[in-house]
Amino acid sequence: MAGFFVSFEGGEGCGKSTQIGLLMAYWQQAGRDVLHVREPGGTAIGEVIRHLLKYHPENGAMTREAELLLFAASRAQLVREKIQPFLAGGGIVVADRFLDSTTVYQGNGRELPAELVRAVNDFAAGGCRPEVTFLLDLDAATGLTRARARHAGRRDRMEQAEESFYNSVRQGYLDLARREPERFCILDAALPPEALHAQIVKTLMERGNGLCS
Repeated sequence: MAGFFVSFEGGEGCGKSTQIGLLMAYWQQAGRDVLHVREPGGTAIGEVIRHLLKYHPENGAMTREAELLLFAASRAQLVREKIQPFLAGGGIVVADRFLDSTTVYQGNGRELPAELVRAVNDFAAGGCRPEVTFLLDLDAATGLTRARARHAGRRDRMEQAEESFYNSVRQGYLDLARREPERFCILDAALPPEALHAQIVKTLMERGNGLCS
């Protein structure tokens, strides 16, 4: 049996963690072999990179090029160490962000050339792509308010960006989703969590070859 790869995307405070938790519990109760990974991170090497990107006291001077390559390095390790072996064994992988985050955060948000970002993504991820990507869409102001309230004691580097940055990120996600409707499912992140979960399960029943049957 081939594995199945699902990713969750969206701006800060969109509720990805809640929906991933609900989906993981759903599949675990059904006896599915499922792995949750996050980006950046997910491996010993990736978690060190995550700390550097988000919390290290010296990251204020980080260039956008360095940021792009660090995200790619974490992803390259995660794909080869965790994701590909698990999929090869027939498991389900649920990712909290994947290469679409880099496309919009470093491409749209940091205004790096799209072709450069695409080339780095392709090199890091190889041929590894999610079958289904859920985009939890939320306006930037609401999302930032949620995220900053949740992390008031330890706001990470990305959450310190201006609202205009996140408006660009949101638009980038929507543009990307409209270019790849066969992979993306756009959801209204302002809906109650249980309503969103029901939509996710319904989508996976339609696209996931019986994964939620």
